[in-house]
Amino acid sequence: MNVLLVYPKYPDTYWSFRYALPFVGKKAVFPPLGLLTVAGMLPESWQLRLIDLNVDEISDRDLRSADLVFLSAMAVQRESAREVLERCRVLGVTTVAGGPLFTSCPDAFPEVSHLVLGEAELSLPRFLEDLKHRAPQRLYAADGRPDLGGTPLPRWSLIDIRDYASMNIQYSRGCHFDCEFCDITQLFGRKPRTKHSDQIISELEALYATGWRGGVFFVDDNFIGDKEKLKNEVLPGIISWMQHRGKPFFFYTEASINLSDDPRLMELMVAAGFREVFVGIESPEEDSLQETGKVQNRNRDLVASVQRIQRAGLQVQGGFIVGFDSDTPAIFEKQLRFIQESGIVAAMVGILMVLPGTKLHDRLRREGRIVVVSTGNNTDDFLNYVPKMNRQVLLAGYRRLVRTIYAPDYFYPRLKTFLKEYRPAAAASFAQLQRRDIRALLRSMLFLGILGKERWHFWKIFFWTLWRKPRVFPLTIALTIYGLHFRTVAERLGADDGGRERDCDAELVGLFSRSQEKFQ
Repeated sequence: MNVLLVYPKYPDTYWSFRYALPFVGKKAVFPPLGLLTVAGMLPESWQLRLIDLNVDEISDRDLRSADLVFLSAMAVQRESAREVLERCRVLGVTTVAGGPLFTSCPDAFPEVSHLVLGEAELSLPRFLEDLKHRAPQRLYAADGRPDLGGTPLPRWSLIDIRDYASMNIQYSRGCHFDCEFCDITQLFGRKPRTKHSDQIISELEALYATGWRGGVFFVDDNFIGDKEKLKNEVLPGIISWMQHRGKPFFFYTEASINLSDDPRLMELMVAAGFREVFVGIESPEEDSLQETGKVQNRNRDLVASVQRIQRAGLQVQGGFIVGFDSDTPAIFEKQLRFIQESGIVAAMVGILMVLPGTKLHDRLRREGRIVVVSTGNNTDDFLNYVPKMNRQVLLAGYRRLVRTIYAPDYFYPRLKTFLKEYRPAAAASFAQLQRRDIRALLRSMLFLGILGKERWHFWKIFFWTLWRKPRVFPLTIALTIYGLHFRTVAERLGADDGGRERDCDAELVGLFSRSQEKFQ
């Protein structure tokens, strides 16, 4: 059996890092962990090939040569997934689809030959058994939640790790919290399930064996769902392994804001090699937090919570939302003040998305307020629901907010605020810089320090960090590069009705793209 696993393309979003990747000579941020894990569940006798459309293109010959084409996708990859499915339909190729996109709205994809929904540990074996007997059904839905102890190692041999800026692994699924807008509990449940400590060490060892050295993202939606297991088993195990292997990786993940309440947990995470954590802040407004059921964020000083995490040695990346029913036009200025005061350099601000399968979607559907299906792209400047705030006021306020926070006059002072607060337990010395770090430094000096419109801000933070915070100089350079990406994504929201972009770095990005091949 010849099987082609296809991962659809991401559009330009905060998370695509499209405009930052050329600085480090990479094609995509992460490999498709879900498909690589599914590959580990397929028969060893099958011939497998994986094409990540964020890295490579796919030809009709690639599709025709496959007995089966497997696709896994998230909502934001909908358009690319549809293109692949349509090509398969025209060519008469059998398709097998799963992942969050198809699990959340299976009826929207009649062109798929076989839908394998939910967590693959439960639904995929039934499909494979029926396929073995030449009687596969069209739809397989997972019944219950699997024990992650049986999840296989990803098949890393199917990718070229050199294409990616970071690797990724999964420790847990599910989340205690049940925010109205979030689809995680619908997909994975409210009871966190975790892998064994030995499994995590085996996955780290498998990554190490590929030759990978650098960042590893724990993709868990809330890494700290089982704090005691982390503190007593998993993190001590990672610390021991990292010391044994000479600290080849650094880690980052997602966690809820109550991480800030546990100094010991933060201490262990930093000791294990964690450097960054994404936290869903959502809003500084208590009414908005109450409306969406964000109980873990309520009745606390959110700025102080962020600062405790940063001072512990973990850089906070923050998620923010505008467009809650309780939001007024004052929310844009309040969000701006909070982001600047907290020193959250990577602030991911989006308009509220109403995703299928969420409690929010159910409520707004009952109220007759759903307009279209969400794209899953939190940088879209259109609405798939009818907001309580005037639509044009909401859109204009959102565009103005995201352009402002990444304008050099705001971004660089916020970066300096973060650097003053941040207290890393350890930082890479200049002697430890890898080749890609040197390449990123030289390219940032050229494209930000000479050609960029923020060059005055760039050189100020460049020399300030060298003088005041030399241990985090590589991080500073990385964050200035992130700033270019975020600003470019934000400013492209400002295209007028004629498609002409407003004042943005499009010309610089185009020049950079044309120069990539020369520099690599």
